[in-house]
Amino acid sequence: MNALRKLPIGIQSFEELRTEGYLYVDKTALVYKLATEGSQYFLLRPRRFGKSLLTTTFRAYFEGKKDLFKGLAIENLETEWESYPVLYLDFAGYNFKRPGMFDVAMDEHLRMWEKAFDVAKESDFPEFRFRNIIRSIQEKTGKQIVLLVDEYDKPLLETEGEEREQIRSTLMGFYGNLKSMGEYFRFAWLTGTMRFSLATPFSGINHLNVISMDEAYTTLCGITQAEMKRNFGPEIDTLAAAHRLTREECLEKLCKTYDGYRFHPNGERVYNPFSLMKAFGEERFGAYWFESATSSSLITALQKNVDKLRELPAQDKITVSAATLTSAYEDNNNPLTYLFQAGYLTIIRYDSEYLEYTLDYPNDEVRYGFLNVLIPYVTDTAFADRDALEITRMSRDFEDGNTASVMARLQSHLAKLPYQEGPDAAMEGVDRLP
Repeated sequence: MNALRKLPIGIQSFEELRTEGYLYVDKTALVYKLATEGSQYFLLRPRRFGKSLLTTTFRAYFEGKKDLFKGLAIENLETEWESYPVLYLDFAGYNFKRPGMFDVAMDEHLRMWEKAFDVAKESDFPEFRFRNIIRSIQEKTGKQIVLLVDEYDKPLLETEGEEREQIRSTLMGFYGNLKSMGEYFRFAWLTGTMRFSLATPFSGINHLNVISMDEAYTTLCGITQAEMKRNFGPEIDTLAAAHRLTREECLEKLCKTYDGYRFHPNGERVYNPFSLMKAFGEERFGAYWFESATSSSLITALQKNVDKLRELPAQDKITVSAATLTSAYEDNNNPLTYLFQAGYLTIIRYDSEYLEYTLDYPNDEVRYGFLNVLIPYVTDTAFADRDALEITRMSRDFEDGNTASVMARLQSHLAKLPYQEGPDAAMEGVDRLP
């Protein structure tokens, strides 16, 4: 293990990171830009991309914890450091596959806020309790409120059918307060992995500033090449020495393995921060993000659309409409929507005349994992045994840079899959998932 410096592997609290001396890639200039140029935002990024750390950075900033930002870019930008009442809603620690867990999570947060600000409970409905908390805090403090929501989509990703619709209805009413009581809010920030519809023309969060594909914020989460070189020089040299590589060879391998995520066609490419930190910490080029970020929700979604996967073109890149990338997850049966938003595909270029995006795998970690691990689980576990030799040939094609041949082989595999009709056919194999 790399013991040179403290790497922020799995650290989600900005305060812990700063007080315990972990390395930090400074994103506070963008934090300040967001905090001062707008008021209500919505951001999608793949799992393990630093959304929670970013959200707790906003928390520390709006709580006025100036000392935590010493030596960072924001120290020279902010002059007032005013503190605000912060309501932090975090769904990460709950298993919403357990019936009733959403109600437990909402009640727990609302009770915590009522206790912290001495607000009497006046209703059993979350949206009305939240409204009462908002008004009471403003009356008691004379200040606007900051709402920070981490993993807003987790309750929806982990439920289906009627239960999901009930949760969606509750969240629409809850978040509807952001629009109807906008003057009470200094700032609102919602993050997630997938885009779900939580709005009608008259309610919900259709007014939020969606910055997921905003060129100005493409590097808000993730690490650029320049940031890596500037912040992790000793770690790069240690990793290079461990694999008997020159520094430039190590940088090239890191780039091929973990770089390549682009959230705007003109945006700068970024590394997956989790995989990069793990590679430095373990001094090994492993498939860290793919192993930890591939959820059962993704596998289930792809299993339901195996026929759509068969339609993927036998070429190295995929062209899709702009609507495919920005659609709400449940409104689009195209698995490419899920694969893009979840981070398995990324933007290569954009055709402004035809409003089409070209997608590809961001890097080798995702490419190898998707073809050698995910596809067998999604389709048939016998796939791997039956076609092991072909998978090996596919890997060699990758080594040779022959991506057209790779996609042709994948298309051939998918075309061999049996097609079954009936409502249960798409769910075959779910019980075999790890």
